[in-house]
Amino acid sequence: MAELSIEEIPLGDRRLREFVQVPWRIYRGDPYWTPPFRADLLGNKLLGLVGLLTPEHPYHRHAEVTHFLARRGSELVGSISAAINHRFNEYHRTRIGFFGFFETVEDFEVAQVLLDAARDWVKQRGMEVLRGPGQYSNATHERQGVLVMGFEHPPTVELTHNPPYYSQFLERYGFHKAKDYHAYEVEGQTPIDPRLERLAERVRARRNIETRMANMKAFHEEVRLLVRIYNEAWAQNWGFLPLTNEEADALAESLRPVLDPPLLRFATVDGEPAAVFGALPDLYVPLRPRWRWPHDTDLMRLARVLLQRRRIPRLRLMFFGVRPAFRRTGIDALLFLEVKKYGMARNYQWGEMSMLLEDNDLILKVCEHMGGRHYKTWRIYDMEL
Repeated sequence: MAELSIEEIPLGDRRLREFVQVPWRIYRGDPYWTPPFRADLLGNKLLGLVGLLTPEHPYHRHAEVTHFLARRGSELVGSISAAINHRFNEYHRTRIGFFGFFETVEDFEVAQVLLDAARDWVKQRGMEVLRGPGQYSNATHERQGVLVMGFEHPPTVELTHNPPYYSQFLERYGFHKAKDYHAYEVEGQTPIDPRLERLAERVRARRNIETRMANMKAFHEEVRLLVRIYNEAWAQNWGFLPLTNEEADALAESLRPVLDPPLLRFATVDGEPAAVFGALPDLYVPLRPRWRWPHDTDLMRLARVLLQRRRIPRLRLMFFGVRPAFRRTGIDALLFLEVKKYGMARNYQWGEMSMLLEDNDLILKVCEHMGGRHYKTWRIYDMEL
């Protein structure tokens, strides 16, 4: 067997192109795995995308990062990043280092060498815990987690997929569970429960509530409003880090091609912003790899998105937040009902409510009342240093 080697790749290095290619090799032929655009990571001026792995991305204003590639001989066999998100640590008063972009062939030696490199890098910088996997870190709005349940289902937009041996390798290495995130699936064309209709009527009658869909002519202003509500609604959640306007803009621009405005809805009470409920057509349906050139280039994948964006039958609920002062008022049910009615009229067949904290009993019960079924779980791991 060829010798296993590892190399460190700093931010801005051209070898990051190889780093991005690692999962394409590991998941070759997998019918479920779906990656983002390469431009989401490496950037593309033509598409107007600032890649996460470029120095210009807003993430790097408050973070230190590095990357490691594992090779066996000349073959790429694994990747990992190590990061210190200073904004996260200042917000939570912690000393946590993160590992992310974790990919490995089914060989524990490869996983061990990669994890050693990430562990040593953050430990040398005074961190006390290693947490992951994520992209760079595990703030709530990042792609993150190891799938531990639901391998037989494809991921929806901005979510992860991996082989079952990933969690086995991490636990063998010495990691322990920090937190689980759940996903619930709902059938899009099931009849509306009359009780939900009656609840919505009572909610409207009790308070001066107005709802509306997103105004695409004022897209950036709508993104700012979403950030304001999201940051207040999620402030007490585990792993939360306030979303900056710059980060929100970068995410919004990447999702804008498939945004269906009536699926992004805001609620106000007496004119005061109270809640946001945002679902997106599942961009990963047209983005699923075809495993042949040139069909997996960014250009061809983008063409599929633009051609299919109004015919995608699946939805993911991505933004759901009610400001604390307006909770337990039924606003969530009202917004869900409006999105449900629109989804039925547009013939959306299926939806997912995901990245829900395992101990957020209130939101999990809401999902169950909306007809949701728990069908996936992702796990975040910690290891004390």
